[in-house]
Amino acid sequence: MKKLVGVFEAKKKNGERYYRSSITYKGRHISLGSFGIAEDAHSAYLEADAILHRPDCYEIELLETYFSQPEKANKKDKKSFAKIDFLSFEKAVILLNFRDNDIYFHCPIYLYKSYFHYYLEPGYHLTFDKEDLFYYSSHKIMRRGNHLFVADYGMQVTIASRYGIRNFAVKDRDYRFINQDDTDYRYSNIEIINPYHGVFREGNFGAYSYRVLIHINGNYIVGIYDNIETAAIAYNKAADLCHQYGIRKKFPVNYIETISPKTYAEIYSGLTVSESLLKMLTSDCSQ
Repeated sequence: MKKLVGVFEAKKKNGERYYRSSITYKGRHISLGSFGIAEDAHSAYLEADAILHRPDCYEIELLETYFSQPEKANKKDKKSFAKIDFLSFEKAVILLNFRDNDIYFHCPIYLYKSYFHYYLEPGYHLTFDKEDLFYYSSHKIMRRGNHLFVADYGMQVTIASRYGIRNFAVKDRDYRFINQDDTDYRYSNIEIINPYHGVFREGNFGAYSYRVLIHINGNYIVGIYDNIETAAIAYNKAADLCHQYGIRKKFPVNYIETISPKTYAEIYSGLTVSESLLKMLTSDCSQ
């Protein structure tokens, strides 16, 4: 049997035969995947070779459209875009980026001048600033429903938390995407409205007040304050009071970096909390 280019025979532990496909480009040996039959492995090689050597036919936008909406891509195609049936979409993106930008990533990243796209699936990508390139080129982004996360030191770390968006933060109340695109994680596009736990902004047109709630078998109002830093400190004080009265719940802590420790202490000591919260804490049912 004639040896097929880019195909290497291998065997599993049980003796079953399979075929690896790979290609060398710009001095780099690139694995393309494993296949059950040699002809499929060779087809993957031919598709990779076409992507790498036919820039007039393969472009990132058309590639994404082809995988997500093939009928639309065929109508749009005026450059005889060849079918890709054996390479994965992820591998095709990696090859295109290597061809166009001379950088090989193991993740499906495509670089532009000042930002990059990270492709989670055909028709769905995230946009990041280039300063995040090192992190995401070494961390695979995973998606479970609307939950985006990476595995970092054995823990699941949400993408949003990297940009100051707290767990359980509400879009357009606690943060917003300025251009309304919630896949655009460039720093200039993310506005953190409220970085603190238990604090809720009220009012409009710049005339805001800040309501503070603490959850103890239901929400209890701590108070309403004129500025967000005071409100954040009030939440901390309410949490401390809860612990003093024997409530064992672990409350999150608000860290206020915009004021000095001395100013923090002065505000903390002068704060009062609502009578309803104090009554609940001193009642017999809280013991």
